[in-house]
Amino acid sequence: MSNTILVTGAAGGYQGSTGRRVTELLIEAGFSVRAFVHKLDDRSDHLQQLGAEVVRGDLLDPVSVRAAFSGIKRAYFTYPVADGLLEATTIFAAEAREAHTELVVNNSQLRSRSLAAPTFRNMQHRLSEDIFNWAGIGAVHLHAPPYYENLRALIARSVMEQDTIFLPWGEGEAVFPLTGAEDVARAGAKLLAAPGLPGRTDYDLMGETLTVKEIVNLLSATLGRQIRYVEISDQQWIDAVGERINPHALDHLSKLWKYFRTSGLGTSDRANDGIRAATGKPPQKLEEFFKANAKAFEAVSS
Repeated sequence: MSNTILVTGAAGGYQGSTGRRVTELLIEAGFSVRAFVHKLDDRSDHLQQLGAEVVRGDLLDPVSVRAAFSGIKRAYFTYPVADGLLEATTIFAAEAREAHTELVVNNSQLRSRSLAAPTFRNMQHRLSEDIFNWAGIGAVHLHAPPYYENLRALIARSVMEQDTIFLPWGEGEAVFPLTGAEDVARAGAKLLAAPGLPGRTDYDLMGETLTVKEIVNLLSATLGRQIRYVEISDQQWIDAVGERINPHALDHLSKLWKYFRTSGLGTSDRANDGIRAATGKPPQKLEEFFKANAKAFEAVSS
């Protein structure tokens, strides 16, 4: 195979940033990486310093995507929680097929058992997987629930300022699946770096599945101070975060919270071997993540 691997989302965003971490891990393993970024800034400069070949482009622009696939046999696809996923998938799959790509690792979402998707975004991810499969490009799908990093972004400020979590997550018994973005990135990098092709086409990357009360108790124990959970309504949450989350993501998350607190997962879904199967290591636990990120929750001095 070609020793150069194409990685999209390589600059990383503000939460999971799996594309950036996949880039770093592949370079550490001795691979050449073509880092596909939306804009050139200090993040892309960092990748270039690591040794990545940085290319600027847009996943919604077939010309730039085709140029990025020149000489590429393996690629990592990730797309932000924003409009355009199906268009970007179609363009990417078409150009991967044109380039005779043998493996595309697709960062997707956790699937529910029901045929009806819990959110519009989740339905788009299902259709995206179908497009990749139909293209015949060796697609492997990483099914990931919300990241620990997403949880941190949701609660860090109110925990710092009020020792309180305000979320529309029910009374406390609802079960929420979570995983570390680091594990998702490690899974992607391992599959892309392996000498052969993966033996399966789907990996469910579940880190932990915890009730709201368990999450709050873990954070309290880690920080050494009592953290409260206060249930708020969906509309209260939408009003609170609407200015900092795009409408597409806001719609997805608000419906996802309702799904998990009503007809979502149960405690029987806790066991999962996807992360170990993909990486050879057990998943990061939420407690480990909280300990590593304790400074993000430090109390504001009065």
